[in-house]
Amino acid sequence: MTKVRPNKILGQHFLICEWVLPELAKAAELTRNDVALEIGPGTGVLTHFLATRAKKVIAVEKDRELSALLLAALTNEKVSSVEIVGKDILRFDFSILPNVYKVVANIPYYLTARLIRMLLELKNKPEVIVLTIQKEVAERIVAQPPDMNILALSVQSYGTPEIIADVPASCFSPQPKVDSSILKISNLSADFFVKHRIKPQYFFATLKAGFSSRRKVLTNNLQSFAPKKELAKILLSIGHLPTARAQELSLEDWARFVRLLLR
Repeated sequence: MTKVRPNKILGQHFLICEWVLPELAKAAELTRNDVALEIGPGTGVLTHFLATRAKKVIAVEKDRELSALLLAALTNEKVSSVEIVGKDILRFDFSILPNVYKVVANIPYYLTARLIRMLLELKNKPEVIVLTIQKEVAERIVAQPPDMNILALSVQSYGTPEIIADVPASCFSPQPKVDSSILKISNLSADFFVKHRIKPQYFFATLKAGFSSRRKVLTNNLQSFAPKKELAKILLSIGHLPTARAQELSLEDWARFVRLLLR
Protein backbone atom coordinates (compact mmCIF):
# COMPACT_ATOMS: atom_id res chain seq x y z
CA MET A 1 0.00 0.00 0.00
CA THR A 2 0.97 3.62 -0.52
CA LYS A 3 2.36 5.15 2.66
CA VAL A 4 -0.35 7.02 4.53
CA ARG A 5 -0.27 9.48 7.39
CA PRO A 6 -2.00 8.14 10.54
CA ASN A 7 -5.11 10.03 11.58
CA LYS A 8 -4.63 11.24 15.17
CA ILE A 9 -8.35 11.92 15.59
CA LEU A 10 -9.09 8.26 14.83
CA GLY A 11 -6.34 7.13 17.20
CA GLN A 12 -4.50 5.24 14.47
CA HIS A 13 -1.36 3.35 15.48
CA PHE A 14 -0.42 0.91 12.72
CA LEU A 15 0.98 -2.50 13.67
CA ILE A 16 4.50 -3.00 12.30
CA CYS A 17 5.93 -6.01 14.18
CA GLU A 18 5.34 -9.16 12.14
CA TRP A 19 5.71 -11.50 15.13
CA VAL A 20 2.43 -10.18 16.52
CA LEU A 21 0.42 -11.42 13.51
CA PRO A 22 0.73 -15.20 14.13
CA GLU A 23 0.19 -14.59 17.84
CA LEU A 24 -3.19 -12.99 17.09
CA ALA A 25 -4.21 -15.75 14.69
CA LYS A 26 -3.06 -18.47 17.08
CA ALA A 27 -4.98 -16.93 19.97
CA ALA A 28 -8.14 -16.88 17.82
CA GLU A 29 -7.46 -20.48 16.74
CA LEU A 30 -8.13 -19.45 13.16
CA THR A 31 -8.69 -22.17 10.57
CA ARG A 32 -9.46 -22.15 6.85
CA ASN A 33 -13.13 -22.64 7.76
CA ASP A 34 -13.39 -19.43 9.80
CA VAL A 35 -14.79 -16.00 9.03
CA ALA A 36 -12.70 -13.30 10.69
CA LEU A 37 -14.01 -9.83 11.46
CA GLU A 38 -11.20 -7.27 11.54
CA ILE A 39 -11.92 -3.84 12.98
CA GLY A 40 -9.79 -0.95 11.75
CA PRO A 41 -7.47 -2.78 9.29
CA GLY A 42 -5.46 0.40 8.67
CA THR A 43 -2.63 -0.34 6.24
CA GLY A 44 -3.72 -3.97 5.94
CA VAL A 45 -0.75 -5.71 7.55
CA LEU A 46 -2.98 -7.91 9.68
CA THR A 47 -5.61 -8.15 6.93
CA HIS A 48 -3.18 -9.82 4.53
CA PHE A 49 -2.06 -12.25 7.20
CA LEU A 50 -5.62 -13.17 8.20
CA ALA A 51 -6.45 -13.78 4.54
CA THR A 52 -3.88 -16.60 4.56
CA ARG A 53 -5.39 -18.19 7.65
CA ALA A 54 -9.18 -17.74 7.37
CA LYS A 55 -11.83 -18.63 4.82
CA LYS A 56 -12.99 -15.03 4.66
CA VAL A 57 -12.01 -11.71 6.25
CA ILE A 58 -14.49 -8.88 6.70
CA ALA A 59 -12.49 -5.73 7.37
CA VAL A 60 -14.42 -2.71 8.67
CA GLU A 61 -12.57 0.58 8.21
CA LYS A 62 -13.95 4.01 9.10
CA ASP A 63 -11.17 5.93 7.32
CA ARG A 64 -12.33 6.28 3.70
CA GLU A 65 -8.85 6.89 2.32
CA LEU A 66 -7.45 3.81 4.02
CA SER A 67 -10.36 1.58 2.98
CA ALA A 68 -9.97 2.70 -0.65
CA LEU A 69 -6.21 2.12 -0.61
CA LEU A 70 -6.57 -1.28 1.00
CA LEU A 71 -9.25 -2.34 -1.47
CA ALA A 72 -7.04 -1.26 -4.38
CA ALA A 73 -4.07 -3.16 -2.97
CA LEU A 74 -6.06 -6.36 -2.43
CA THR A 75 -7.59 -6.12 -5.89
CA ASN A 76 -4.16 -5.62 -7.43
CA GLU A 77 -2.85 -8.65 -5.54
CA LYS A 78 -5.94 -10.66 -6.54
CA VAL A 79 -6.88 -11.41 -2.95
CA SER A 80 -10.54 -12.40 -3.19
CA SER A 81 -11.15 -13.64 0.36
CA VAL A 82 -11.30 -10.14 1.92
CA GLU A 83 -14.35 -7.88 1.97
CA ILE A 84 -13.68 -4.23 2.82
CA VAL A 85 -16.54 -2.38 4.51
CA GLY A 86 -16.06 1.38 4.64
CA LYS A 87 -17.98 2.09 7.80
CA ASP A 88 -17.72 3.02 11.47
CA ILE A 89 -17.77 -0.25 13.44
CA LEU A 90 -20.16 1.35 15.93
CA ARG A 91 -22.68 1.67 13.07
CA PHE A 92 -21.95 -1.70 11.50
CA ASP A 93 -24.85 -4.12 10.96
CA PHE A 94 -23.68 -7.29 12.72
CA SER A 95 -26.77 -9.18 11.59
CA ILE A 96 -25.15 -9.66 8.17
CA LEU A 97 -22.41 -11.79 9.72
CA PRO A 98 -22.66 -15.59 9.79
CA ASN A 99 -23.71 -17.37 12.98
CA VAL A 100 -20.09 -18.27 13.69
CA TYR A 101 -17.29 -15.74 13.29
CA LYS A 102 -14.21 -14.53 15.14
CA VAL A 103 -13.04 -11.00 15.89
CA VAL A 104 -9.31 -10.37 15.41
CA ALA A 105 -8.12 -6.77 15.40
CA ASN A 106 -5.70 -4.04 16.38
CA ILE A 107 -8.08 -1.35 17.62
CA PRO A 108 -7.69 2.32 18.65
CA TYR A 109 -7.30 2.70 22.40
CA TYR A 110 -10.21 5.15 22.71
CA LEU A 111 -12.62 2.55 21.32
CA THR A 112 -11.71 -0.32 23.65
CA ALA A 113 -14.33 -0.32 26.42
CA ARG A 114 -17.23 0.71 24.19
CA LEU A 115 -16.37 -1.78 21.46
CA ILE A 116 -15.87 -4.73 23.81
CA ARG A 117 -19.15 -4.01 25.58
CA MET A 118 -20.94 -3.81 22.23
CA LEU A 119 -19.48 -7.11 21.02
CA LEU A 120 -20.36 -8.88 24.25
CA GLU A 121 -23.97 -7.71 24.14
CA LEU A 122 -24.63 -8.70 20.53
CA LYS A 123 -27.31 -11.30 19.86
CA ASN A 124 -24.97 -13.04 17.44
CA LYS A 125 -21.86 -12.90 19.59
CA PRO A 126 -18.48 -13.78 18.08
CA GLU A 127 -17.02 -17.16 18.94
CA VAL A 128 -13.92 -15.44 20.27
CA ILE A 129 -12.52 -11.90 20.50
CA VAL A 130 -8.79 -11.26 20.12
CA LEU A 131 -7.59 -7.66 20.30
CA THR A 132 -4.47 -5.62 20.84
CA ILE A 133 -5.39 -3.06 23.48
CA GLN A 134 -3.65 -0.85 26.01
CA LYS A 135 -1.76 -3.04 28.47
CA GLU A 136 -3.16 -1.27 31.52
CA VAL A 137 -6.73 -1.80 30.28
CA ALA A 138 -6.06 -5.48 29.57
CA GLU A 139 -4.81 -5.90 33.14
CA ARG A 140 -7.95 -4.22 34.46
CA ILE A 141 -10.14 -6.59 32.44
CA VAL A 142 -8.53 -9.74 33.89
CA ALA A 143 -8.46 -8.36 37.45
CA GLN A 144 -9.62 -10.38 40.45
CA PRO A 145 -10.59 -9.38 44.03
CA PRO A 146 -9.57 -7.19 45.77
CA ASP A 147 -8.95 -5.24 42.57
CA MET A 148 -12.21 -5.75 40.69
CA ASN A 149 -13.73 -2.98 38.59
CA ILE A 150 -16.79 -2.45 36.42
CA LEU A 151 -14.95 -3.23 33.18
CA ALA A 152 -13.62 -6.53 34.54
CA LEU A 153 -17.04 -7.58 35.82
CA SER A 154 -18.73 -6.53 32.58
CA VAL A 155 -16.37 -8.64 30.48
CA GLN A 156 -16.15 -11.60 32.85
CA SER A 157 -19.95 -11.85 33.10
CA TYR A 158 -20.05 -12.59 29.36
CA GLY A 159 -16.80 -14.49 28.75
CA THR A 160 -13.36 -15.57 29.88
CA PRO A 161 -10.62 -12.96 29.34
CA GLU A 162 -6.90 -13.73 29.32
CA ILE A 163 -3.76 -11.85 28.37
CA ILE A 164 -1.88 -13.76 25.67
CA ALA A 165 1.21 -11.57 25.29
CA ASP A 166 2.48 -8.06 25.79
CA VAL A 167 3.25 -5.92 22.75
CA PRO A 168 5.77 -3.07 23.21
CA ALA A 169 4.96 0.42 22.00
CA SER A 170 7.78 0.07 19.45
CA CYS A 171 5.60 -2.37 17.51
CA PHE A 172 3.32 0.46 16.37
CA SER A 173 3.69 3.46 14.10
CA PRO A 174 3.39 6.13 15.24
CA GLN A 175 4.66 4.82 18.55
CA PRO A 176 2.14 5.29 21.38
CA LYS A 177 3.22 6.36 24.85
CA VAL A 178 2.16 3.05 26.42
CA ASP A 179 2.59 -0.66 25.74
CA SER A 180 -0.19 -2.93 24.53
CA SER A 181 -1.31 -6.49 25.21
CA ILE A 182 -3.05 -9.16 23.17
CA LEU A 183 -6.32 -9.85 24.97
CA LYS A 184 -8.42 -12.93 24.24
CA ILE A 185 -12.04 -13.28 25.35
CA SER A 186 -13.51 -16.75 24.88
CA ASN A 187 -16.58 -18.74 25.99
CA LEU A 188 -18.88 -15.86 25.07
CA SER A 189 -22.52 -16.22 26.11
CA ALA A 190 -25.27 -14.79 28.30
CA ASP A 191 -25.33 -17.96 30.44
CA PHE A 192 -24.17 -16.09 33.54
CA PHE A 193 -27.36 -14.02 33.61
CA VAL A 194 -29.58 -16.99 32.82
CA LYS A 195 -27.92 -19.11 35.50
CA HIS A 196 -28.37 -16.47 38.19
CA ARG A 197 -31.76 -15.29 36.90
CA ILE A 198 -30.60 -11.68 36.71
CA LYS A 199 -31.43 -9.14 34.04
CA PRO A 200 -28.23 -7.54 32.69
CA GLN A 201 -29.72 -4.05 33.04
CA TYR A 202 -30.33 -4.50 36.77
CA PHE A 203 -26.95 -6.17 37.29
CA PHE A 204 -25.03 -3.33 35.65
CA ALA A 205 -27.12 -0.64 37.33
CA THR A 206 -26.19 -2.16 40.69
CA LEU A 207 -22.52 -2.35 39.70
CA LYS A 208 -22.52 1.30 38.62
CA ALA A 209 -23.95 2.38 41.96
CA GLY A 210 -21.68 0.05 43.90
CA PHE A 211 -18.56 1.49 42.25
CA SER A 212 -19.77 5.10 42.36
CA SER A 213 -17.25 5.80 45.12
CA ARG A 214 -14.52 3.18 45.49
CA ARG A 215 -13.47 4.53 48.89
CA LYS A 216 -16.92 4.09 50.36
CA VAL A 217 -18.32 0.79 51.60
CA LEU A 218 -21.12 -0.85 49.62
CA THR A 219 -23.67 -0.22 52.33
CA ASN A 220 -23.20 3.50 51.74
CA ASN A 221 -23.08 3.39 47.94
CA LEU A 222 -26.21 1.28 47.63
CA GLN A 223 -28.53 2.98 50.10
CA SER A 224 -30.93 3.84 47.27
CA PHE A 225 -31.38 0.09 46.66
CA ALA A 226 -32.07 -1.05 50.22
CA PRO A 227 -31.62 0.01 53.89
CA LYS A 228 -28.07 -0.26 55.24
CA LYS A 229 -29.06 -3.02 57.68
CA GLU A 230 -30.46 -5.13 54.88
CA LEU A 231 -27.39 -4.55 52.72
CA ALA A 232 -25.13 -5.53 55.61
CA LYS A 233 -27.16 -8.69 56.14
CA ILE A 234 -26.82 -9.66 52.48
CA LEU A 235 -23.06 -9.07 52.55
CA LEU A 236 -22.69 -11.29 55.61
CA SER A 237 -24.74 -14.03 53.91
CA ILE A 238 -22.30 -14.14 50.97
CA GLY A 239 -19.23 -14.17 53.20
CA HIS A 240 -18.31 -10.48 53.37
CA LEU A 241 -18.25 -8.02 56.25
CA PRO A 242 -20.59 -4.99 56.16
CA THR A 243 -17.46 -2.89 55.57
CA ALA A 244 -16.81 -4.56 52.20
CA ARG A 245 -16.11 -2.36 49.20
CA ALA A 246 -17.19 -3.01 45.60
CA GLN A 247 -13.74 -4.07 44.38
CA GLU A 248 -13.53 -6.81 47.01
CA LEU A 249 -16.43 -8.86 45.62
CA SER A 250 -15.85 -11.49 42.95
CA LEU A 251 -18.14 -11.96 39.94
CA GLU A 252 -20.00 -14.77 41.70
CA ASP A 253 -20.27 -12.65 44.86
CA TRP A 254 -21.88 -9.89 42.83
CA ALA A 255 -24.30 -12.34 41.23
CA ARG A 256 -25.42 -13.63 44.63
CA PHE A 257 -25.57 -10.12 46.06
CA VAL A 258 -27.74 -8.76 43.24
CA ARG A 259 -29.97 -11.83 43.31
CA LEU A 260 -30.62 -11.39 47.04
CA LEU A 261 -31.38 -7.71 46.47
CA LEU A 262 -34.11 -8.74 44.06
CA ARG A 263 -35.99 -10.73 46.69
